[in-house]
Amino acid sequence: MLNWPQRFHIINGMARGILYLHQDSRLQIIHRDLKAGNILLDDDMNPKISDFGLARKFVGSDSTAKTKKVVGTHGYISPEYAVHGHYSTKSDVFSFGVMVLEIVSGKKNRGFCHEDHSDNLLGHVCQLITVLHGDSTKKTGPIELMSPSLHDSCIVPEVLRSIHVGLLCVQHNAQDRPTMLSVVLMLVSEGALPQPKQPAFFTGESQSEVVSSAEEYTITQTYAR
Repeated sequence: MLNWPQRFHIINGMARGILYLHQDSRLQIIHRDLKAGNILLDDDMNPKISDFGLARKFVGSDSTAKTKKVVGTHGYISPEYAVHGHYSTKSDVFSFGVMVLEIVSGKKNRGFCHEDHSDNLLGHVCQLITVLHGDSTKKTGPIELMSPSLHDSCIVPEVLRSIHVGLLCVQHNAQDRPTMLSVVLMLVSEGALPQPKQPAFFTGESQSEVVSSAEEYTITQTYAR
């Protein structure tokens, strides 16, 4: 079982790996299928992004595209891609945000359920983090998301910051999401973060329901090889 320092190290490593694909490699690469199953760990717990079978590369300033065949894995696909077939670097940012919230909580976004509401994991986290903005003296709300196995090893400011950054990445509108460069900087800084807006697939509407309602598109669920 990974402790919190190990998980935070993985989050930072994933962010830097995606930043390399989006900005630092010779060609800008959009992975399109970032998920937990495609993140491999070496002996030192350094994350390695794998399975580039669905990746697309871009040259120059043309970094967005549209397709009628939506591919990826339920639970990690951004709303603009799932419904309209639009994908960009912000699609990968969304997937990264989902993975961050899953790493902190130890729960999967797809299939998440709660006895008090019908929101998915993203909506549940959004409800918890509003405690931070409603009353600064009450900071236990987001910690409720954390996997119980992390209680003995967690560094509370890092946990809160990771949750907050994760929510910024899964905002419904792509233009509201940060770039991966901003994500890397936010994770290692101590400055104030903007308040996240409503996450995608909120108010009890699961991702699979949204995707299935767009009948003109096809979802191909893939798994790491």
